[in-house]
Amino acid sequence: MDLLTDLLITLSYGVIGVALMAVGYLLVDIATPGKLHVLIWANRNSNASVLLASNLLGVGIIVVSAIVASHNDFAQGIVSTLAYGVLGLLLMAGAFLLLDAVTPGRLGEILVEQEPHPAVWVSAVIHVATGAIIAAAII
Repeated sequence: MDLLTDLLITLSYGVIGVALMAVGYLLVDIATPGKLHVLIWANRNSNASVLLASNLLGVGIIVVSAIVASHNDFAQGIVSTLAYGVLGLLLMAGAFLLLDAVTPGRLGEILVEQEPHPAVWVSAVIHVATGAIIAAAII
């Protein structure tokens, strides 16, 4: 392959990865009260930051694994990156809902309290672990 082809392939994967992370951002925004951009950038809420960062890391792990597993087959790589990325987002959302169901209070509200809360780390680990589990299944 030539440099231009490699750059276009990289651009394609990059666009898909960023799009999947944007969907992850929207899912976290929906799951938590208030606007995430205000909580993080204006209110400097560390709980919301950890929650979002873990979601983005989980998605990134899945995307990287799907790209590596594509074995230089561009079409398969694009399709699998999209499919595994969406699956990962759904599983992360499901894990969040399950954790919310088995813990006291509304998890979304707890996770964006201004005061640091240990529950944010549990939720963060679930995001990253879900991404890692899917990555292992891909590879």
